[in-house]
Amino acid sequence: MAFTLNSYPVVFRAKYSQSKWAEEYLEKAHKTPGEEAAMEEESRGKLEDSRNLYDDMPLVNYTTQYGLGCFEGIKALPQKDGGLAIFRPERNAARFYRSMEGLYMPPFPEDQFVKACVETIKRNAELGFRVFYKDEWEKDSFISADSIYIRPFTLAEGGVGVNISHEPWVMVVTTPVSAYFSGGNSDAVVSDRSRATPKGTGWIKAASNYTIAALAKHDAVKAGYMECVFLDAEHHKYIEEGSSCNIFFHLKSGELVTPELGDTILPGITRLSIIELARDKGVQVSERKIAVEEALESAVECFVTGTAAGVTPIESLTHNGKKTVFNDGKTGELTAELRDTLKGIQYGTIPDTKGWLTKVL
Repeated sequence: MAFTLNSYPVVFRAKYSQSKWAEEYLEKAHKTPGEEAAMEEESRGKLEDSRNLYDDMPLVNYTTQYGLGCFEGIKALPQKDGGLAIFRPERNAARFYRSMEGLYMPPFPEDQFVKACVETIKRNAELGFRVFYKDEWEKDSFISADSIYIRPFTLAEGGVGVNISHEPWVMVVTTPVSAYFSGGNSDAVVSDRSRATPKGTGWIKAASNYTIAALAKHDAVKAGYMECVFLDAEHHKYIEEGSSCNIFFHLKSGELVTPELGDTILPGITRLSIIELARDKGVQVSERKIAVEEALESAVECFVTGTAAGVTPIESLTHNGKKTVFNDGKTGELTAELRDTLKGIQYGTIPDTKGWLTKVL
């Protein structure tokens, strides 16, 4: 899994105080990209780690103590024409706004969010920190392609009592990444844990949601699987989502099903994009409840979606010790078609007729 933190030096930071946001861009310690690449691994690691340290921010706060915070995951993608573009940042901005509202934080304006993401990418690129398009990525449908991961997040003010955040920080950091799921094992298992409960925070991208996700994912990997799949907490019957991704099932009838949104499922931007692309291709797409039994009996293809995951086929799903293999363990035709279309748009080999890309360079 090539999805590690190697922060670029320019970081965006905004602090809410006296009913307004004060913005700044911080330039952390760095050399040129070439000089850093030539450094010994230990020295380079120390330099990169130093970019993740902020002495003027409180260690004890409502985020570190109680998980009170939210975040986003966005990608800036190198384009075939040599540029850089961010995929649907306005959607992430809207979700970040809703997440902050859901946590009773003063929400960060959507236009400022998009501007912060664009400007952070630009400033790092001016210092030479960016990724470039490679024609060879087209050979494997961009499975091995690089991108820049953009991580906006909140950090609460200092405090030790259980409380909400009235004056949070909003940060934007960036890091180069390659594939989250790098191929090979793509087996999944149904977790016996519950990710989210009704009237909880499952519908927003709250940091606290990912504690259970991390534990369940660890359980799955330890047992030899790539991913875990959660069922609903109330009945433990209906499929909801993966550890950090939405899930789709292509049924024998031709119907493409993804669990309907509610207060326990995150409204993924990649999920939305795949729904739109599938409907454009004439596929019957349903957002509805799907019991694990129906999925295992009727699905011919299964895949998960997310900013990090992209469109990743699931080879099999194990429930109560019984393993069901989809499409003889091969990537399904619809899965591949949707993945290739999405990646083509994102990397600029297919025209962006929907206006999903925000050009940065």
